[in-house]
Amino acid sequence: MRIVIALGGNAMTSSDGRARPEDQRAAITEAAEPIAGLVAAGHDVLLTHGNGPQVGNLLLKNELSAAVVPPVPLDWCGAQTQATIGMLLVDALDHEFAERGLDCRTATIVSRTRVDADDPKFSSPTKPIGRYLPEDEARVMIEHGQHYVEIPGRGWRRVVASPEPLECLDGPAAEALISAGYVVVCSGGGGIPTVRAADGTLSGIEAVIDKDLTASLIARHVDADLLVIATDVDSAVTDWGTPHAKPIEEVTASEMRAIAKDQEFASGSMGPKVEAVTRFAEKGHGTGIITSLPRIGHAIEGHLGTRVVPDRP
Repeated sequence: MRIVIALGGNAMTSSDGRARPEDQRAAITEAAEPIAGLVAAGHDVLLTHGNGPQVGNLLLKNELSAAVVPPVPLDWCGAQTQATIGMLLVDALDHEFAERGLDCRTATIVSRTRVDADDPKFSSPTKPIGRYLPEDEARVMIEHGQHYVEIPGRGWRRVVASPEPLECLDGPAAEALISAGYVVVCSGGGGIPTVRAADGTLSGIEAVIDKDLTASLIARHVDADLLVIATDVDSAVTDWGTPHAKPIEEVTASEMRAIAKDQEFASGSMGPKVEAVTRFAEKGHGTGIITSLPRIGHAIEGHLGTRVVPDRP
């Protein structure tokens, strides 16, 4: 099968959320093992990933040096973290393949995602990123053109737009590499947010794209059979945190739509994951899965996880 796996940005850090280089290397090394197992079983694999903690580190560097060095824009932060995480992933996978005696090739693509410059979310940015700042530090960043809002009792925090992903601009390159036998890392962090001008030229823009929604898009671009959203739980759950909590197992896309409407999954955690696998099942021919990274093999075999399948004719 052709499988797209979306790894959370927090899967690239230590269990306490630290994102030191050694923490990221250790976490990615651990993540590589089940992925290599899928490749060993004969599956084509494309990986995408989050980058929240890594971009957070770059934003902190921006803030600390803003009075001396102009801060780099978010599209640059996305490109830098894509390249770093992609390098770590392919290195870890190459090691796993060598350990297993597999002759597999890997590649990472610094990749862009097209958004609409007129997306209404640009006019009212609400996605919080980075740390809370005192007013005097926030004013320095505001002078550099960034948007900050005051959160009573906590300080000032930057907010940006989170527009809808429309096209994985480098999807054709990913498709060509997969067809040539590569394990590909693509569209990390939701992709570098990019807009197309009237004359056809492309340029980056300050925004954050939800990585799960882009994972659904790239999975459709490469005609994947499965989209796996790897998270820290074995499945999505209804009535979370109550005595009536129950794992969601196999459902159709329409059934998941109804469940999501009833449950109102949190926008900052399970909500985008449910939306991503549901879109994939609705608009493609494959199955969307939500499960934990170590249990991916069991979920793909149908023994675990939340599975969203296309509606039956």
